[in-house]
Amino acid sequence: MRSMSTTIRPRLIVPSVDEAVTYYASVFGALETFRFTEPSGSIAHCEITIGSSALSLAQANDDYGLYAPETLSGSPVLLTAIVDDARAVGTAMTAAGATVVVPIEDRDYGRCEGRIRDPFGHLWVISQQL
Repeated sequence: MRSMSTTIRPRLIVPSVDEAVTYYASVFGALETFRFTEPSGSIAHCEITIGSSALSLAQANDDYGLYAPETLSGSPVLLTAIVDDARAVGTAMTAAGATVVVPIEDRDYGRCEGRIRDPFGHLWVISQQL
């Protein structure tokens, strides 16, 4: 197999891209770098950066089969955010509307981490190396 450069960028489907951008900016310091809005007004693609990572966001749209986690009774995907202060990020997330699924605590395997469901239904493991 030949060597090639590959980048994988998740695209999170959310009910409101504007609300998601505001939320991720407030808790992770996300910056919006690109947006494509369809003539209908639906946001098909919005790219944000969080630290050295990039995520895309898209507005839920039944016509395109793009369903937010709440429509599917939850998310089958866990996103992991490796941060300097897991407790502070978890606190910021919940203060802005997220819910704790697994409390952020020191774990026997050398990490302080837990699981948070953001206001859009996406699951995050917030993790810090101890």
